[in-house]
Amino acid sequence: MKKLLLSIIGLCMVAFVTLADNPTVVKIKTSAICKMCKERIEKRLAFTKGVTDVNLNLDDKVVTVAYNSKKTSVEQIKKAINETGYDADDMPKDEKAHGKLPSCCQKGSQEMKH
Repeated sequence: MKKLLLSIIGLCMVAFVTLADNPTVVKIKTSAICKMCKERIEKRLAFTKGVTDVNLNLDDKVVTVAYNSKKTSVEQIKKAINETGYDADDMPKDEKAHGKLPSCCQKGSQEMKH
């Protein structure tokens, strides 16, 4: 009887692990420039429903996002980046949000300084 009960519990655990959501991962090219941009984008995405992990690499300006596809989509993630003031792949930044960024974070400001 004890073995039967343990077998049933074991099968339930296997089924639960199998049905658990594995996150989907997407890489999105951004217009981030500096560490403040990185912090701003990562913080915004961390508070986006369904996002489980975020890392922006400033060397290639690509943000890697792990998310639950049942709770959010790539389009919603890109929209959150846009609303923060940055480009997200082919989706252009929100101009109003971009204008509120510090001057060092505004796209084109780096070229103007040189």
